[in-house]
Amino acid sequence: MPLHLELKLTPEQASSAVEIKNAAANAAEISVEQIALVKIIRKSLDARKAQIVFLLKVEVYLQGEELPSASPAIHYHNLSSKTCHIIGFGPAGIFAALQCLEQGIKPIILERGKEVKERITDISAIHKKLYINPESNYCFGEGGAGTYSDGKLYTRSSKRGDIKKVLDIFIQYGADERIGYEAHPHIGTNKLPRIIENIRHTIIENGGEVLFNKKVSDFKLVDGEIKIICCADGSEYACENVILATGHSARDIFELLHKKNILIEAKPFALGVRVEHHQSLIDTIQYKRTERGEYLPPATYSLVTQACGRGVFSFCMCPGGVIAPASTNANEIVVNGWSSSARNGPFSNSGMIVEVKPENWAQFESKGALAALEFQKQVEQKAFAATESIEAPAQRMEDFIQKKVSKQIPRSSYLPGLISRDLNSLLPDFIAETLRQGLIDFGKKMRGYRTNEAILVGVESRSSSPVRIPREKETLRHPQVKNLFPCGEGAGYAGGIVSAAMDGMACAMKLSD
Repeated sequence: MPLHLELKLTPEQASSAVEIKNAAANAAEISVEQIALVKIIRKSLDARKAQIVFLLKVEVYLQGEELPSASPAIHYHNLSSKTCHIIGFGPAGIFAALQCLEQGIKPIILERGKEVKERITDISAIHKKLYINPESNYCFGEGGAGTYSDGKLYTRSSKRGDIKKVLDIFIQYGADERIGYEAHPHIGTNKLPRIIENIRHTIIENGGEVLFNKKVSDFKLVDGEIKIICCADGSEYACENVILATGHSARDIFELLHKKNILIEAKPFALGVRVEHHQSLIDTIQYKRTERGEYLPPATYSLVTQACGRGVFSFCMCPGGVIAPASTNANEIVVNGWSSSARNGPFSNSGMIVEVKPENWAQFESKGALAALEFQKQVEQKAFAATESIEAPAQRMEDFIQKKVSKQIPRSSYLPGLISRDLNSLLPDFIAETLRQGLIDFGKKMRGYRTNEAILVGVESRSSSPVRIPREKETLRHPQVKNLFPCGEGAGYAGGIVSAAMDGMACAMKLSD
């Protein structure tokens, strides 16, 4: 049996396999020569005190002991005649497809966007030509929004499924094995496309189908079941079961369900801005030193407070990252953030968002279940009207707090460009006031965070879905449509890559019940 140890190491020691092995030998009071393998189980950073350390949980295997085997590759069975159509090829759809293969069910994926390599051209056009392809952008296409929006893999939803299995699959298809033990695993936008492509090849090689440019436009129902899926290009697909994994930006799907009287519900979500600082400032604040040094990662932060009776919190913090245009239509401004695997950019950014509650979309009550969605659309379209392009409205932080229009906006990572605007007048009053109070509080919690060198970029509006597609707790089926399995972020059951992946697997497993 391996020895289980907890080590406390300096950043330099934690970067060296030799030093980790030496530390393990000292902790176990044995010689280094007796150790065959030190396997890291968990690695986290503790920067609360002046002496910054890494905390490692390790398993130590001695010479002569049986060494642990690598996580086994997933075994895909010969396919039966059973099929499942999966609408959407983001994390939920991808992992639903893999789980189908594992159960011998043929997955047939319908993705409205393009293959991952073709998406690059359309994303480049957003930055260079300020043109948005509504079917191929940061949100739509192979891999979904996760492919080109950072690749963070941590989640608090361990009760929803097997996090280790999700991470093992990513490692199997090309992710660094460190994601298996780091406290906040991250793949990086530069590496995710290849991994997603590798997974797609496996799905096809094992008998699945992945069809691109297949925007679902209608369902034909018979006796409470979807019998035909209709696509915008005129193609139709007879189906047995349908996993709906379209993501939270596929508004046309929400509108289609609503039009066909298939039950959906408005749900609370959050909305705000992206906050961008120089990464060096965040490093100085968090590490309490002027230079980060080569052995420490770019510093992160997680902030939350209550202001004006609402929660205000940071979301998807991207150290060394970039603010990206995540709009899916030409008449709206939506921003998001991402980092490369190295996280070596000069800026950090984070969503800073405020709770939106049912009373806030009361003016759209006539829209029924789409009321929260209409509220969200109104804010995004108002931001676009302020600049009349995907150049985003922006304001210096202190100017925003003081309700002053910024005379000049400093350099930013947002490539389409920024235009100085008063975000107080663009955001709903309750959002603006809550954000101002929240930023004041965060400035007290992180000395130096509140600065006029930081900028606010609007709007961060798609941190979660404003619609929930209900499903039965035990079967995960829609209560009205017997063969429809609402899934992932778009259905309101996930909040990131890992939780969406686990939800996709959970829905696929119910196909065998």
